[in-house]
Amino acid sequence: MPLNIPGLLVPFQLLIHPRIVIPNVIVKDIRYIDFAALRKAGYRGAVFDKDNCLTIPYQDTLVPELETAWAECRKTFGESNVIIVSNSAGTHTDPGGIQSESVSHHLQVPVLNHKTFKPGYPCINSIRAYFSSLRRPILDDELIIVGDRIFTDVVMANRMRLTNPRRSTDPSHTPKPRGLIGEAFSCIFEKDGAPNTERESLRQQVEKEKEHKREKRLVVGRGPLAVWTTGVWEKEAMGMRWFEKKVVQAAEKWSTPREGVSRDSSNFIRRIKLEDRRSSIFNNIWSRLTSA
Repeated sequence: MPLNIPGLLVPFQLLIHPRIVIPNVIVKDIRYIDFAALRKAGYRGAVFDKDNCLTIPYQDTLVPELETAWAECRKTFGESNVIIVSNSAGTHTDPGGIQSESVSHHLQVPVLNHKTFKPGYPCINSIRAYFSSLRRPILDDELIIVGDRIFTDVVMANRMRLTNPRRSTDPSHTPKPRGLIGEAFSCIFEKDGAPNTERESLRQQVEKEKEHKREKRLVVGRGPLAVWTTGVWEKEAMGMRWFEKKVVQAAEKWSTPREGVSRDSSNFIRRIKLEDRRSSIFNNIWSRLTSA
């Protein structure tokens, strides 16, 4: 795989932002994510890594064990609101976009085409451009970013939080400029003589109250929710994974969270009991022997 320069530069950014490697949610795999709870909290879109998160590395098909959870995710958010952002499919290492089309076909969601590897800022810009182009645009703080690598997926989510552009109000509610004559006529024809500026002030007050209620629902403030999946479907870059884990532990120990940022995201984690495949096979063999 080509050298990932943006990923290699992450340790230098740790000197300024040591908590950039810390995820908000840690789960073994996506089966443990409560997508309904996320949607209820105000999250409307999702960005997923591919290799060792949804698929076996360098394969395009979904891991069979994840079929139910993946279907639930797409149903909860809507298929156009869930995308794959990979450092293989959809990049310059995927000539002609052949792998991108294959992954999109098998996983039934779009694959983002981007020229720079995660967690590069051009890749972040591509993600923002995609979600802002939707019929109902999705803001950074309405996204979850799910992946198995700290220096790519988690760092990218936290970089988006650090560089989150200031939110704007819904364009459909933004008043059009009237000019001096227009303002004068609007005051004349306003009911009970209330000037348009007073009406606009009331509208802004209502918008602020709505925004405040919406922000209270979100867990981590102005930025995506970083979800780290620790399970590995096939061993890959285990030395680097060990190093990333140690960096996270060091950052947790030696740095303090920003004031006002809550990390209580336990309500997004589903407690499930997975059947041990080996015991299941043993039970099948035993039942056949006893019934013979």
